Amino acid sequence: MRAQERVALVTGAARGIGRSIALRLARDGVHVAVNDVNAEKLEEVAEEIRALGRQSLAIAADVSVGREVYAMVDQVVREFGQLDILVANAGIAQVKQAVEITEEDWDRIFAVNARGVFLCDQAAAKQMIKQKSGKIINCASVAGHSGFSLLSHYSATKFAVIGFTQALAKELGPHGITVNAYCPGIVGTDMWELIDEKMGQYLGLPKGETIKKYTELITLGRVETPEDVACLVSYLASPDSDYMTGQSINICGGVLTS
Repeated sequence: MRAQERVALVTGAARGIGRSIALRLARDGVHVAVNDVNAEKLEEVAEEIRALGRQSLAIAADVSVGREVYAMVDQVVREFGQLDILVANAGIAQVKQAVEITEEDWDRIFAVNARGVFLCDQAAAKQMIKQKSGKIINCASVAGHSGFSLLSHYSATKFAVIGFTQALAKELGPHGITVNAYCPGIVGTDMWELIDEKMGQYLGLPKGETIKKYTELITLGRVETPEDVACLVSYLASPDSDYMTGQSINICGGVLTS
């Protein structure tokens, strides 16, 4: 591997947005390590990356468990010698009325969406500080800018990610490391299919009608694709964004305009 070639780690990469991000970075010329808890699907993504002429490494790990996260980052550095880009993409959602959320629901969604980002960022930052460079890119959501009904605990985790991104950017800036977040809207993935189904049960709507209702809020008039999100992450991972840090950017087709 030539010194100027870059290495990325993308979590939650077995499908959906994470998969699209990993493949886009590979097309950009980046070697990509991919992570998920779904080991079987993950190796398929790694093979797709290798078919694009880039090196890849598939690492099954739970981002909510510190020892697994640190072991994962260590494995990437041993394999590639460096870590230039972290995309902390792994996340989960749950549709529930706030009055029905249990302590276990709350703890689980925060473990993955908030603690998982914190652990991945922390482990990557320690390596990047040694390198005096790096890009940390976190998955937030439009729900981290404006809370969504029936997704209150999910929204809370994304507000947390945005706050952590802003603070971490200030701490890591002197080390030559940027920290930003991308905030998708209504994306055509398995997660949104689940949200559509569960919200429909609460609202008395058949499957497909909830996402149709939300699509009417999109200025561009269509559901977002994982590739739309990957385009933004490609920019945040590139040298073109070297002067951008501490930002949480909506990529939502106009669902939110501020």
